[in-house]
Amino acid sequence: MRRNSVKNTRINGEVQKALAEIIRGEIKDPRISPWTSVVAVEVAPDLKSCKAWISVLGGEDVRVSTHKGLVSASGFIRTQLAKKVNLRNTPDITFVMDQSIEYGVNMSHKIDEVIAQDAKNSREEEE
Repeated sequence: MRRNSVKNTRINGEVQKALAEIIRGEIKDPRISPWTSVVAVEVAPDLKSCKAWISVLGGEDVRVSTHKGLVSASGFIRTQLAKKVNLRNTPDITFVMDQSIEYGVNMSHKIDEVIAQDAKNSREEEE
């Protein structure tokens, strides 16, 4: 199976959806932030390993504790993944922390600040 085949793309989507459901609803670890999302999943063509990019909204301490919680619950997550997604092999999951959502929120706030400052400057010029 090629890396970017239709089958591999479909498997990546199913695993991503299942991981999001498991992390959101079935893990009871208090270290895992409720603002955790699965950004992307890449399952190896042999279905033996999987990289899951996880984004957490919050500070560095929240990100570190969520990563530790996910790593400690990886056995449970893998078992639940095997129940939800019928694959020949259930992949070993490697969690990679991704900061894209937090970066996007931060950029959105900065854009809002610039727009507000611009509006304030244009009002002052009119007076």
